[in-house]
Amino acid sequence: MSDDIVELTTKHTYGTWRAQRGWKPIHVTRAEGCAFWDASGKRYLDLSSQLICSNLGHQNEAVIEAICAQARQLAYISPAHTCEVRARVAQKLLEVMPKGLDKFFFATSGTEANEAAFKMARLYTGKHKIIARYTSYHGSTAGSVAATGDFRRWFIEPAGKIPGVVFGPEVNCYRCPLGRSHPECGVACADYLAYMIDHEENVAAVIVEPVVGTNGVLIPPADYLPKIAEVARKRGVLLIADEVMSGWGRTGKWFAVDHWGVVPDILTTAKGVTNAAAPLGVVATSRAIADYFDDNMFAHGHTYEAHPLTLAPVIAAIDEYRRLDLLDRATKMGDVVGAKLRALKEKHPSIGDVRGIGLFWAVELVKDRATKEPFNVPQDKAARRPLVVDAVVAEAAKRGVSLMGWVSHLLVAPPLIISEAEIDEGIAALDAALDVADQRLSG
Repeated sequence: MSDDIVELTTKHTYGTWRAQRGWKPIHVTRAEGCAFWDASGKRYLDLSSQLICSNLGHQNEAVIEAICAQARQLAYISPAHTCEVRARVAQKLLEVMPKGLDKFFFATSGTEANEAAFKMARLYTGKHKIIARYTSYHGSTAGSVAATGDFRRWFIEPAGKIPGVVFGPEVNCYRCPLGRSHPECGVACADYLAYMIDHEENVAAVIVEPVVGTNGVLIPPADYLPKIAEVARKRGVLLIADEVMSGWGRTGKWFAVDHWGVVPDILTTAKGVTNAAAPLGVVATSRAIADYFDDNMFAHGHTYEAHPLTLAPVIAAIDEYRRLDLLDRATKMGDVVGAKLRALKEKHPSIGDVRGIGLFWAVELVKDRATKEPFNVPQDKAARRPLVVDAVVAEAAKRGVSLMGWVSHLLVAPPLIISEAEIDEGIAALDAALDVADQRLSG
């Protein structure tokens, strides 16, 4: 029966971001807390919250019940109308959003939220260029993938590339794109973005992941985001913060920008806003942007905008983050995870860097610590060459631990409810799996 499910899935549905031949997904039959089970009954500890989205753990009862109750009351109504849950969610978001962001557009994913943000920025400023950064990911639809700095953009170029996006350097203090070191650099990567704005015409916005997600949990130095915000403000350019992955307690704050006291003009988010139990993306805008659209066309919308079933879990999720004190827990348990990962670095020469904030960590795999040469590069992944990180992930899975790997690093970002015993279980499996990488070291 399980083989039938896998066969039907692979024959008649598409697996994302991959060639289809050879795809054999795990048939998952149930999930609870920090674990899920396959059809054979094997349990997997979920050490990456699926796609870093199940922040409250799987099958949170309050979230599930909120969706069920809404389905019974009002499953759908056109976004041209309103309903109670739409108003109540807006009211609830005001409690947690950075102060000053107080009007919302509800989409159905992070990628759609970014599409809406780009359109808002262009309409509001009357300009069209978006400055994004290399080593970023903002989504898979036309505009959001055009603003994506990683290899996933390559597949749509040149015919599918949306004009008006230019790329600048990311902030990466482990492997600086400018060959500098902080703090002596004076945050040169931020200065470079200022230089770009000054030498481009018609820049509407700069978009950043405050903490880069899939591409390696790149945490900026304390002076970076405030400087970017000031650079943009002085030049009349909007700052868009993509908090799809870094929001909702993941870093120990409601949103990563809160660590640095920065309030962007537009904030986009998704994933943890519903604990991934329903597909919702949120665009939060400043009052200045909201006021502009009072008398100008808001030229955007879709059938499932403000869908009641996607909104229903938001209030329950926010209440659960608070009831379980998960922001503080992410900080405390993040310290535990960080200490254990740094201990692994001392043991495994294949680990070049360990970095993280809250329960959001990356383990960078390298051939050589001195040169920081990675085992693989994005071109390898794009060309479907075997990746060392995939071999490590496969070995961890054999040991009952599910991990997300990307190019040459692992993402350790478990549900915020994870216990120390479960952390120990996950680290033990990772410890054993890293032997695979150690065996492939140069020399």
